[in-house]
Amino acid sequence: MQTRGRVSYKPCKDNRICHFHQSKINHCLCRSKFIVHGCLLLFSIFLSLRLDNTITWSYWTVFSPIWFWKFMAISGALVGSYVWWRHPHYRMEGEAYVHYKAMLISLALHLILLMFELLACDKLESGRHLWILVFIPLLFISIASIAVCVWAVKHDRAFELELFCAVNILQFVFIALRLDNLVQWRWEVVFVPQWVLLCIALVGVLYALIFAAILLRAPEASHAQRKAAFHSALGYTCLVIPLLVFQVVLANKLDGEIDAPYVTVASPLFVSFSTLMLMSFGAKGANKWWFGIRKDFCQFLLGVCPVLQEYGNIAYSSRSSPIKEGPSDRLGLSRRSELKPVMPVISIETPD
Repeated sequence: MQTRGRVSYKPCKDNRICHFHQSKINHCLCRSKFIVHGCLLLFSIFLSLRLDNTITWSYWTVFSPIWFWKFMAISGALVGSYVWWRHPHYRMEGEAYVHYKAMLISLALHLILLMFELLACDKLESGRHLWILVFIPLLFISIASIAVCVWAVKHDRAFELELFCAVNILQFVFIALRLDNLVQWRWEVVFVPQWVLLCIALVGVLYALIFAAILLRAPEASHAQRKAAFHSALGYTCLVIPLLVFQVVLANKLDGEIDAPYVTVASPLFVSFSTLMLMSFGAKGANKWWFGIRKDFCQFLLGVCPVLQEYGNIAYSSRSSPIKEGPSDRLGLSRRSELKPVMPVISIETPD
């Protein structure tokens, strides 16, 4: 029977998610990182336009992406707490206590961060506070983040926001003092703690590039390892290099050395936030107790919408499409296949 190549699709057995699809779903999308980085990207765009007087919105409107971020965090923690107390048997599921405690710690940090954002927005709108008073909640959250980082390492939890606040405590103090004109340093000097952190990040990027190059040349490395190392190196490069460019241009802008609009100054920052949003698609899932879903977001979405599971959970294989032939053709083809001679492999380099 004569055939043609065709790819056919079929759902996995018993309409359940196979192990291959399970691993892909677990690393499909970290919804919390995507929301946070998306809100920060919108906020940076709105703030740049507002500082350039391209838009004349109130600062309360400019901060709307930040308010949305905090609304999602607070509402997610409230719903998760309701499910926790409403269904006590859920507490027996694996590391439920650790997940729930991590969510409460994150909620507390978000509330303190919200206080800083409210004070900063009011300061920009009315100018009736000192910046050092505005930064007090941020300094408190930076000190508390040190203890949270220790707890997160002990319980194998993620602590990106906490680590950012903990390592930038000195930077927050310098910025507050400079904004209140209590010190008359140049902004290049004010950003010294940030320069140190960016230099460390550059060393990490260089290490990631070297490691990816070594894996590309290593014959024993698998394709998955090479791909993961390449994507990691590319992602960190597109994250750190634009941040460094933004920091340099911002310092020159604040010192009056260049006369460029804030949108142009912040454009490398937009690239970094966009990179973080793309990297959230390959990140591990966040705390499963946000909104009380108790599972990865993609699994929850597939459970709510079975249609997505039907179209997304498929196994593919290369098959052949038959072409209608008569019985005599099929009989002749089978006989020819049985009588087909086996030809020896002849190498051109082998002499006769």
